[in-house]
Amino acid sequence: LQWLRNPGPQHEKRTLFGDMVCFLFITPLATISGWLCLRGAVDHLHFSSRLEAVGLIALTVALFTIYLFWTLVSFRYHCRLYNEWRRTNQRVILLIPKPAAVASAQQSLLGLQPVKRNSKETIV
Repeated sequence: LQWLRNPGPQHEKRTLFGDMVCFLFITPLATISGWLCLRGAVDHLHFSSRLEAVGLIALTVALFTIYLFWTLVSFRYHCRLYNEWRRTNQRVILLIPKPAAVASAQQSLLGLQPVKRNSKETIV
């Protein structure tokens, strides 16, 4: 989510936003166009020439091939940008524990029992 809010330089923000808008616009457009082409191909097979039906089927295959190619290229590009962003924008939280003597003294003053840690985390 942090990467989506701030993916990096301004041109990367525009590219990400533009690709998201194109994806949201082109996906239904490609689906409807493919459906119409296949519907036309079926009609041409029943009522007229097979050559027009084959042409419409070829157009549908070309349409979806180009759509899938564009989607794959865009996805791989943004994955590469995300991995580069993740490599250079790491957020590290450093937890510094209180010394054991101070913690024990505070717990004994409050009448608390020492807390055992069952987790596998290592405090650095």
